[in-house]
Amino acid sequence: MVDNISNSGRFARDAQKRTTAATEIGMIALKPIMHFQVSIPRMWADSIERFAGNYEKGFEETVTAVEDRGLRAR
Repeated sequence: MVDNISNSGRFARDAQKRTTAATEIGMIALKPIMHFQVSIPRMWADSIERFAGNYEKGFEETVTAVEDRGLRAR
């Protein structure tokens, strides 16, 4: 009976080690995926900022052109 108790304790420790090892392997495999998923919103935000800057620049150029035409017409 004592032998079975010590075996079950060893089995539990071994199972815990395997679980810990599997979790560590999973986290190592997950790291590049997480980096990729974080980079996607960053690239998306950069694109939106560039688009907003281009839109604002185009809007300012349009306003300037319209003002120039108004001044020339007078």
